[in-house]
Amino acid sequence: MSGELTFDLHLLTARLDRAADRLLRAELDLPYRRFLALLLVGEGVPTQRVLAEGLGVTEPSTSRMVAVLAEAGLLDVSAPAGGGNRRGLRLTAAGAHLVATGRALLEERFAALVAASDFPYAEYAQQTRRLIEVLDDDETGAPT
Repeated sequence: MSGELTFDLHLLTARLDRAADRLLRAELDLPYRRFLALLLVGEGVPTQRVLAEGLGVTEPSTSRMVAVLAEAGLLDVSAPAGGGNRRGLRLTAAGAHLVATGRALLEERFAALVAASDFPYAEYAQQTRRLIEVLDDDETGAPT
């Protein structure tokens, strides 16, 4: 390893993403990127445009993913009256169940990983949330 925290965090995130993808594909037949889309919708992301921003992908890519998830019965897609090309998104009952199952699988595996590192899980979670808050404050221009 490089010994530089920024690079190590990048490696950790990439490895966690790959591990999550393998786990979700094996257990739920669902790629991690699609799981993240469902998760974001379940957390209140209301439209395809906002979903694309949250995933960091293009709107056409998100549109294709949304179509696949809707076809699978995991998302309801609506076109509000007067909304133009805007598409509203909502999890179906099957989508909500899949998100809950996926969250539990990922959380269980991550908790086991943290436990194997001999670092207190609650402390790791607290510090991670704090870093996210600082980054969010920095991006919005709020004082840190």
